[in-house]
Amino acid sequence: MRWRWSEKKVLCIALALCAVLFVAGWFSREDPSDKAYLKIMGGGFMYNYRIADVYYGFTAQVVRPLASGSIIEASFEDPAGGPPHTVSERVSTMTDRYSLRSPSIRGVEAGKAYRVAIRVYDRKRKQLLWEAERSYKSQISDTIVPDAPLTVGPGYHRNPEAAGARRTAE
Repeated sequence: MRWRWSEKKVLCIALALCAVLFVAGWFSREDPSDKAYLKIMGGGFMYNYRIADVYYGFTAQVVRPLASGSIIEASFEDPAGGPPHTVSERVSTMTDRYSLRSPSIRGVEAGKAYRVAIRVYDRKRKQLLWEAERSYKSQISDTIVPDAPLTVGPGYHRNPEAAGARRTAE
């Protein structure tokens, strides 16, 4: 006896295959509410000896939808021992990557971990949506950075006030 294809049989087989694929997809899916809002792409310390500047920060990518106007906030530990430096940025529809950095700092010690607390708030800063903590270490201390900028202006002209001014290791 030969197998005969009919529209009814093809339709039943297609529906059964769709049901099996739906069930497999349902059980293997990732729940978006389990994902973090941000993925930290990288971060660390930056030294610019020409302008006598030291800071640290990170770059984050939004990986879970956030409402426009939500706030990304970072509190950077002060290496000099003062209160943490807090900076924030509002989420916009123009980009999904954000770079947050501390203001200029001093007192960085080589090999010591400095803490950064990262928080995401709703647009009115009333509800904490997500938080994480990171730490960054510098391989060098900030004693290599001079007290005064070595250059001034957009052309990197020599700073006449900083002739030979360098910090010394204590």
